[in-house]
Amino acid sequence: MNMRPLGWILAAAIAGCGPAPAQKPASAPPSLQPKLEPPRQIVVIPTPEPVALAAPKSSAAAAEDPNRDLADRVKSALEHDSPVQAAAIDVTAAGGTVTLWGTAASDDERARATRVAARIAGVKWVDNRMAIASGS
Repeated sequence: MNMRPLGWILAAAIAGCGPAPAQKPASAPPSLQPKLEPPRQIVVIPTPEPVALAAPKSSAAAAEDPNRDLADRVKSALEHDSPVQAAAIDVTAAGGTVTLWGTAASDDERARATRVAARIAGVKWVDNRMAIASGS
């Protein structure tokens, strides 16, 4: 009996038991491959600040406007000073300068209004434009 053919068969069988040769993965045809898009650029566009509509003057609005707040504090001080007729006095303020408008019954009342206004914190100058009107 010839052992040669059997040796070849055994050799071939043993060789087949070893590790499989590395195979390349099959790639899909170009038409089936997913299309990659370039990365998207994110752009942030700032939105404008909301515009506040003009609201009627109130105590909250006066607190936001330092000139209005100063004028209100001076007017309140004039109203609490009994010798001064505050109802006849209008008060405006700009940058620490307070202007008194209206009428006073005497020079003393006019001067007193100036002193009362000058005592208020934040008042740098009092411009008294009040007129003397007898019978006020």
